Amino acid sequence: MLAGLVIFPAVFALGFSPSSGPGLVFVVLPAVFNEMALGGIFMFIFFILLLFATLTTAFSILEIVVAAMIKGDAAKRKKASWIAGITVFLIGIPSALSFGVLSDVKIFNLSIFDFADYLTSNIALPVGALFISLFIGYQMKRLEVQKEFETGADPGRSLFKLWYFLIRYIVPIMIILVFLKSTNLI
Repeated sequence: MLAGLVIFPAVFALGFSPSSGPGLVFVVLPAVFNEMALGGIFMFIFFILLLFATLTTAFSILEIVVAAMIKGDAAKRKKASWIAGITVFLIGIPSALSFGVLSDVKIFNLSIFDFADYLTSNIALPVGALFISLFIGYQMKRLEVQKEFETGADPGRSLFKLWYFLIRYIVPIMIILVFLKSTNLI
């Protein structure tokens, strides 16, 4: 939130049209940094920090895939890590090349990178969130959910009842509405 309070006024002050996602990070922000005194240094620091944030997130996401591949057998960990890492790297190559060699390739009138971003942001994330809310609300035992909810704190029984009601009935409806809106179906 603090970054937004700094970035967006700078974008407006310099007369840029704010966009979101990759356009903001890789097009608008470098232009903003170039207008600042010592902007090159700040841009270097920003992108190094962005690299570390990206790598730590990628490692934690890759861990989920590796854990599923090894199924508790630690002897398979190194091999599974390499296989998963190389597979993700290879799948990511077309997105990286969509700014250069593959810039003319379009999927539903989007570049490969933009299509992957749309598919992830507008379809995979809402559908995944819907499945999680349905699983927690209807598959997990209520006592297990309450135990997890209360882990590390004692929020009180009434707060859990409210949260559980929201997870079961309100959250799925809201996620479906967000999904339909993000895919322009409504």
